Amino acid sequence: MTTDTPRPISLSDYRPPDYLVDHVNLSVALDPTHTRVAASLTVRRNPAAAGGAAPLVLDGEHLELESIAIDGKPLAARAYERTETSLTIPRPPAKPFVLETVTIINPDANKALSGLYRSRGIYCTQCEAEGFRRITYFLDRPDVLATYTCRIEADAKEAPVLLGNGNPAERGSLDRGRRRYAVWEDPHPKPCYLFALVGGDLSSIAGKFTTMSGREVDLGIYVEHGKESRAHWAMDSLKRSMRWDETRFGREYDLDVFNIVAVSDFNMGAMENKGLNIFNDRLVLASADTATDTSFEHVEAVVAHEYFHNWTGNRITCRDWFQLCLKEGLTVYRDQEFSSDERSRAVQRIADVRNLRALQFPEDAGPLAHPVRPESYIEINNFYTPTVYEKGAEVVRMIATILGERDFRRGMDLYFERHDGEAATIEDFLACFADASGRDLSQFKLWYSQAGTPELVCQLAYDRAAKTAALTVEQVHKPTPGQPKKEPLHIPLRLGLVGPNGADQDLVVDGGSRIDDGVLHLTKRKETFRFTGLGSRPVPSLLRGFSAPVNLTIDLSDRDLEFLMARDRDEFNRWQAANTYATRILVQSVAALAEGKRATRGTAFAKALGETIADDNLEPAYRAELLKLPSQSDIAREIARNVDPSLVYRAHRHLSKTVAATIGDTLERIYKSSAPKGPYSPDARSAGLRALRNAALTILSARGEDEDVTRLSKHFASASNMTDEAHALVLLAAEAGPEREKALARFHDRWQGDHLVIDTWFMAQAVSPLDGTLAAVQALTRHPLFNLETPNKVRALIGNFALGNPLQFNRPDGAGYSFVAAEVLELDRFNPQVAARMLSSFRSWRSLEPTRRALAKRALETVAESPDLSRDAYEIVTKMLNA
Repeated sequence: MTTDTPRPISLSDYRPPDYLVDHVNLSVALDPTHTRVAASLTVRRNPAAAGGAAPLVLDGEHLELESIAIDGKPLAARAYERTETSLTIPRPPAKPFVLETVTIINPDANKALSGLYRSRGIYCTQCEAEGFRRITYFLDRPDVLATYTCRIEADAKEAPVLLGNGNPAERGSLDRGRRRYAVWEDPHPKPCYLFALVGGDLSSIAGKFTTMSGREVDLGIYVEHGKESRAHWAMDSLKRSMRWDETRFGREYDLDVFNIVAVSDFNMGAMENKGLNIFNDRLVLASADTATDTSFEHVEAVVAHEYFHNWTGNRITCRDWFQLCLKEGLTVYRDQEFSSDERSRAVQRIADVRNLRALQFPEDAGPLAHPVRPESYIEINNFYTPTVYEKGAEVVRMIATILGERDFRRGMDLYFERHDGEAATIEDFLACFADASGRDLSQFKLWYSQAGTPELVCQLAYDRAAKTAALTVEQVHKPTPGQPKKEPLHIPLRLGLVGPNGADQDLVVDGGSRIDDGVLHLTKRKETFRFTGLGSRPVPSLLRGFSAPVNLTIDLSDRDLEFLMARDRDEFNRWQAANTYATRILVQSVAALAEGKRATRGTAFAKALGETIADDNLEPAYRAELLKLPSQSDIAREIARNVDPSLVYRAHRHLSKTVAATIGDTLERIYKSSAPKGPYSPDARSAGLRALRNAALTILSARGEDEDVTRLSKHFASASNMTDEAHALVLLAAEAGPEREKALARFHDRWQGDHLVIDTWFMAQAVSPLDGTLAAVQALTRHPLFNLETPNKVRALIGNFALGNPLQFNRPDGAGYSFVAAEVLELDRFNPQVAARMLSSFRSWRSLEPTRRALAKRALETVAESPDLSRDAYEIVTKMLNA
């Protein structure tokens, strides 16, 4: 391990900047290895900073300084100091001044993909969180807001398209047409992490949008030549997002143009740079033959997410990176609401909760647990986490639940009015809702500072004689790293008491008051609510709509769960009953297998499931969700200690076969009747039918009979869209035999020329449970189409193996751990961000059984002991080992 231990940065250490920058004028002459950046900064002292003549300290990394001047006068070498990470002017002028620097950077050598780099010949930028310092010297922090003018110049053949933030101001030719330039002006003050430019030989599709005030906005989506037809869904999604934000939140777009650029090499999914969103191309390009329904949904959601940032992130940004959830959690909530309105609210909620439980709950339960607003960090890139994003969204959703729709909208309107053009904090955000509603949110604020997933332990006691039911709820808050003791939270618990006929009973508590919105406000560690006027024992339906990001414990019988599966009017809880029932059987099966006994049969569950999915009145997409059994990772999370992934796999396989054997006729009927009619469409109903058909196919394939393999092979061969083709490929890749090899070969031969689609081929092999998977993955790292410097390829192969294949990653010999650790160290040499994210595959290593636990620990120690480890990887691995 490097001996130069990185120092953490703490929220408590925040101080306003000593200087502010009012305007930035950049001139960027693009060149593959020698890009010249001339920067002119209008600087003044910050009146809110501490008194005294402070030095001006600018951030800068991997920069060659060519010249430096103040107010046009060059500075002598003794008038400034440079290190590898900064430029300091000890005695800057007391009055406002203009600082001019010229720096040289090498985009081709930038394999970290932070700052300015080239992707498949395209110049692009990624400045969040701290990439702007790789372009020029600057106060690289989010509370320094400036207006920008940017002149971009490049070779006309290499980069005929030159894009920047804001509105186009000027463009033209130089050197007899051999070079081109474009000038972009952004009138809205922004932090430097929102700066962007793009230069390259790109094609585009164009569109227009008329805002609610009647302004016309030019829309453009830029892609590689030949891929224009695959950008139309993104354009449609953009227009719907813009209209939705006007209707739902009253937010109108504020520039004359809005551009999206798709690039192949990108560490993140997309970036909300003001007026110039840069996207990973897998989240822009979509067509029936190259993208699955899930891909279409992701494009729709991410285009919306980045557009919504225009107000929640750009017009109002975060004061410091500890407030990251203020823009990300809030915007995730907004994109989830958009998707709910565009598709199915129940199905969207189920998908969001699945994602939260799969990604964020393990983070909260392990060594990487941190509050929604962290208190310290070593490397900010490590805090773009499920806790900040997904849990942050759930915190905003709870505010909406507590306040109600009207007061929540009032609070949002006040937030936009009060803080437009500012860098805000969580305190600023909550104050708007408190002021708009008159509610005291001081206890609720603890959600932002306490880590961990609360558990609600509930008990319902029915008194037949008194016709009452007493619901006792206890909040349990387990210790997390650095937080051994926790305070009770304000938790909104939405509930229903379901009577024998399936109807909700009136919620009348002692004293006669009614709970019309169905929400109990939990504020104490333990409290009891007594409901009156109940003529028969109700079945409790708790945490409806997943009203809070908590674990729920209540003793419901199998019959109770079957009843809720069939009768609960809350569709989320109807699904949750099925999920809880299946999880119970799977956990019991793992315990039985560990004792050398047979797995729990699960026939009663299968029959109840069959009756529920046979209801044609339910949405196809919702029935598809019911058919998805809890994942192996879900089961491991439920077991929590001494997990043996091989037993989890066997239990999961056994229940899948039981369901297939029990309701096979129903599944076959669904499979035959659910194919959408007509040409492919990504609309919600058509996608739901395909999801239902493929869910039935998945369960039927678990039987492993010859007829099932034949059906699966035909499904693959006859697929008319990527949704069906990719689904069948993954299922075939999980079964040894000639059909597997034929399918993989056919897919490779058809799609080897498409760098996006071929990722599905890598993924299908990476997640296969077959014994030879690790060897296959190792061989694929040497495949001509694999490139460790391309994040999408890393995620498709190594990421899916480590995060999507619990059986083979957690091999009992530890070889899976050793492989991933070695790849992390190789990645860390040039792309620390991606390397650190790959390390998250070890987040639950302490929950494994002793042998695997020791092997995983040794792999982590190998990473920790490596010399010259990046700050990114150092922070993650030390937390993993020391928490």
